[in-house]
Amino acid sequence: MTTQDYIKREEKFGAHNYHPLPVVLDRGEGIYVWDVEGKRYFDFLSAYSAVNQGHCHPKIVNALTEQAKKLCLTSRAFHNSSLGEYEEYITRYFGYDKVLPMNTGVEGDETALKLCRKWAYLKKGIPKNQAKIVVCENNFHGRTITIVSVSTDPDARKDYGPYTPGFIKIPYNDTAALEKELQDPNVAGFLVEPIQGEAGVYVPDDGYLTKVSELCKKHNVLFIADEVQTGIARTGKLLACDHEKVRPDILILGKALSGGVFPVSAVLADDDIMLTIKPGEHGSTFGGNPVAAKVATAALEVVKEENLADNADRLGKIFREELNKIDSEMIQQVRGKGLLNAMVIKPVNGKTAMDVCLKMKDNGILAKPTHGHIIRFAPPLVINKEQLLEAVGLIAKSVKHFD
Repeated sequence: MTTQDYIKREEKFGAHNYHPLPVVLDRGEGIYVWDVEGKRYFDFLSAYSAVNQGHCHPKIVNALTEQAKKLCLTSRAFHNSSLGEYEEYITRYFGYDKVLPMNTGVEGDETALKLCRKWAYLKKGIPKNQAKIVVCENNFHGRTITIVSVSTDPDARKDYGPYTPGFIKIPYNDTAALEKELQDPNVAGFLVEPIQGEAGVYVPDDGYLTKVSELCKKHNVLFIADEVQTGIARTGKLLACDHEKVRPDILILGKALSGGVFPVSAVLADDDIMLTIKPGEHGSTFGGNPVAAKVATAALEVVKEENLADNADRLGKIFREELNKIDSEMIQQVRGKGLLNAMVIKPVNGKTAMDVCLKMKDNGILAKPTHGHIIRFAPPLVINKEQLLEAVGLIAKSVKHFD
């Protein structure tokens, strides 16, 4: 079968809810992927930062296969011999009392919102059904009905109403707007991405997260950090919040929590918040399954053992410096932190960010536009300087093709 044969089969039998680049990937190793015709590419998307540890990392894959041969799923109707070990490991790793294991990032966000509301009624004393949660414009927290209710993206929201009530939207990176909303005693939480990834890698002003944390503490409001994409070393620290040494009341993790090997997400909080949810009030058949527990533990071990946060910090600075050296009228701006970066593209002669991505594909590097004019670059964190500079050369060649 050819690339087109595979694509046509997907189009015939699959829902049309994605618009992928016309490449069909067959295998991956480290920072590289190969298509069905054997061509090798640099992966500069990393499955939206799920593959921080590199494709098919042997330690993580071994954890998967060894546990899968032993016991895969029990549901939470019974204890299993892997879950407690993982719970102890991850809570000590991030410094929280408790973890609530889930599967996908959006499940983590939904769990955090439920925890926040539960805490609002049982601990803060907000009248029943009056709790409000503040969110930011241009956010991306997933695609469930409640999460698209908090979105301002027309593509995410259109034709999915009626929307879930109880949310207040404010501009991102605007502490004055947050402070104004926190005057309302019925506000229970503030949900925010430390860096808005899907929106185009918008990095807030220095001190933003510090001020957010201070305001939330002052008004007895939960600071909820969605680190599904920015966490697990992507931005040059273990968590993006670590750049300002702030500790969220509720921390949401996913994606690279499993190194891209298995769906694993987690919500971390201290006892005062986490223990507001009682048996039967929230759960997941697959959440906390033995395979997930072993995979996530191995994935987190790799992050520490291979110093991936330090590598992301060091190479991210080099990457931005090198991109800024590219002499092209198409490049309006380069921004980012660690190895989560974006290049803002100005259309030239009718050529757009998608055209640049298609040319990069031809030249052996994979990335994808977001919002039409922004190309996000997020290679696996196991990349080295030599590989990074080779990839920059391919990016430059692709952009300059249109000059």
